[in-house]
Amino acid sequence: MNKELVEQVLKMEPADRMKLLEIIHGSLEKPDAAIDELWYDEAERRLHAFKAGKVEGIPAGQVLGYKQ
Repeated sequence: MNKELVEQVLKMEPADRMKLLEIIHGSLEKPDAAIDELWYDEAERRLHAFKAGKVEGIPAGQVLGYKQ
């Protein structure tokens, strides 16, 4: 890793570093249409099953372990 580049980045204002971080992160996150379509199909399947009464919903608080 380029040590000079790291030093330059660390001298930047926090807001500018955050913008740079978002740009770098965005360059790493490449959408995959095939995976997105699989997840969409699965979500649709689950929604139809729920609406048809084939499955029962679980309250979010219970799933996340919140005390009620």
